[in-house]
Amino acid sequence: MTPALRTTLLSLAAASLSTFSAPAWADMALAQKKNCMACHAVDRKIVGPSFKEVATKYAKDKKAEALLAEKIVKGGKGVWGEMAMPPNANLSPAEAKALAKWVLATK
Repeated sequence: MTPALRTTLLSLAAASLSTFSAPAWADMALAQKKNCMACHAVDRKIVGPSFKEVATKYAKDKKAEALLAEKIVKGGKGVWGEMAMPPNANLSPAEAKALAKWVLATK
């Protein structure tokens, strides 16, 4: 194997590892900062459903990312029971989308 080929292969391997491992934890800090973790956990129900439950429920929905981003900002009620999720209006659209994408990646 030539040094150039080895460098190329190592670069591709590093890029693919970061692609696969980053989304699962990319926005845990944002979820903590925006107080999502007060009512949600990754793998267990607190007040609201776990993020894994949400990811499983919406796994086949092609519009899930946009739907969840909107619910994160506006809040919601009735999908997971009577307890309402309050709005989180202090999020930018980009932050809401990043959180939705992260939640969907937790399955």
